[in-house]
Amino acid sequence: MATRAEKDACDLLDADHKAVKKMFKEYEELTGSRARSASQKKKELAQQICQELAVHAQVEEEIFYPALRQALKETDLLDEAEVEHQSAKDLIAQIQAAAEPDDMFDAKVKVLGEYIDHHVKEERGEMFPKARAARKLDLVAMREEIETRKEELLSEMGAPV
Repeated sequence: MATRAEKDACDLLDADHKAVKKMFKEYEELTGSRARSASQKKKELAQQICQELAVHAQVEEEIFYPALRQALKETDLLDEAEVEHQSAKDLIAQIQAAAEPDDMFDAKVKVLGEYIDHHVKEERGEMFPKARAARKLDLVAMREEIETRKEELLSEMGAPV
């Protein structure tokens, strides 16, 4: 069985998925804590999750999805992914606008995590295999393009790159 030597765009996007999933787990653990410091940690973690997801969604929408639209005949998955992105962006905006974490804040972060889990399953199970099977896509070169764009976006947001 042949193995892919170089990491491609799908690997990079999936690494983002794994990093955010870990942050959601950390957040969930903090929701059980009554310590005063937990509230501040939750807010910081939620902001970090939102920033990561915003950058991830933007590079998918600017680079990955348009390339897939050109390479694939069937684009229903891409339409669904863009709708899912919009739902996630709406929740991200609500989370970022919250002054202090409360029960609704926790619920919004939890639902955002559920949206993202669903989205990731579709990308891993259906979209990434189709992208890798598409002969017209250079996913290794696309990975480099996505990495560069992610660094630009994070820099614009004042985040450590």
